[in-house]
Amino acid sequence: MKRRTPWFVAMLLMLVTAVPLPAAAAAAKPAPAKPAGVALASAVSTVTGIAISPLLGTAAYGAYLQFSAKDDAARAKLPWYAQWTFFLPALLVVGACACKDSLGAVLPPGFKKPLDVLETVENKASGLVAAGAVVPLTMDTLSKLIVDGKPGVALSAHGLAMIPGFGAIDLSWLLNLATVPFGIAMFAIVWMASHAINVLILLSPWGAVDAALKGMRSALLGLLTLTATINPWVGAALSVVVIIVAYLVAGWAFRLTVFGSVFCWDFFTVRRARFAPAENDNRLFSGANLDGVPVRTYGRLVLRSGGALEFFYRPWLVLPERSAEVKIDRGRISVGRGLFFSTVGAENTGTLFILPPRYRGHEDVMARAYLLGGGVRDAGLRRAWGVLKELFGGAASRTQVV
Repeated sequence: MKRRTPWFVAMLLMLVTAVPLPAAAAAAKPAPAKPAGVALASAVSTVTGIAISPLLGTAAYGAYLQFSAKDDAARAKLPWYAQWTFFLPALLVVGACACKDSLGAVLPPGFKKPLDVLETVENKASGLVAAGAVVPLTMDTLSKLIVDGKPGVALSAHGLAMIPGFGAIDLSWLLNLATVPFGIAMFAIVWMASHAINVLILLSPWGAVDAALKGMRSALLGLLTLTATINPWVGAALSVVVIIVAYLVAGWAFRLTVFGSVFCWDFFTVRRARFAPAENDNRLFSGANLDGVPVRTYGRLVLRSGGALEFFYRPWLVLPERSAEVKIDRGRISVGRGLFFSTVGAENTGTLFILPPRYRGHEDVMARAYLLGGGVRDAGLRRAWGVLKELFGGAASRTQVV
């Protein structure tokens, strides 16, 4: 079942891309809906769109509010993300990221990796801002629409408002107790799945792959915006499908998010310069070939007194601790020295563990600490660079001279 899940998700995304536009176009005159229902559909689409790309989504939503305001007095009451001072610089940053991705497709591998790390940090920061400010404000507006039918107006024409003394009471805060947590949870699930694309770009050494991943995300955001504009209900339906897909891959996305957070922290703080591996019990990530453990699970590698290697980890970082034993002879295991991060693996087996960037330069210490018979070898881009040096200089030229 686990192996079929990626295929199921891929087919579902293809259907999502193909179906909404014809359905929205066919609904030329949708049936009249209650204002509260339309507001709910629009809010779901808005929160989902912002979660897919927080900076672009927040800036585009702010610009929409700015240009759709009736007059200057209405514009002055708009929230901070709908002001020129925010959404214009934000859109410029989004444009700069797009240029970076376009140029990265023709640059040698690794040249734009520091910029990818910076964009990943930006995605985390803008996601936190959106979750803490934009989403609650959006859901608060929805609550007031449901309560009174007009945004920003207290309960004044229905129910208790007809009783003297209750006309000025704003009860929308009661509804916020349900809508705001719901909106934040919905945002978190979709954002985590979208943020995984930034981490995949960190892992990918090829700019063309990065541009393709970013293009897929932008296309999904554009499709969601278009369908929500044509028909709010179709946009909401597409958003629900996106949320379901994000929920299905939540575990995978969470592990990628943790990996990206550790990667960015180690990279920007240059942690390897003040870090020294322990003689035992070091924190790292599982690879794709550790039996019974999902890839990129954060945990501890321990060399037991009997000589066996055992990996301890907590699912979702908080659940009860589990362990998995490495069933490969330590004499076959080696540390692969990479350009940005290193790995631990064995020939004919593949990667067992992924070392965070702070372990760069400490590969020899790790090999000695865990008594790995394979020692240290160049891997990834380092290995490719070594081959090129041998072909066009270095060892090859020295051999010809001799």
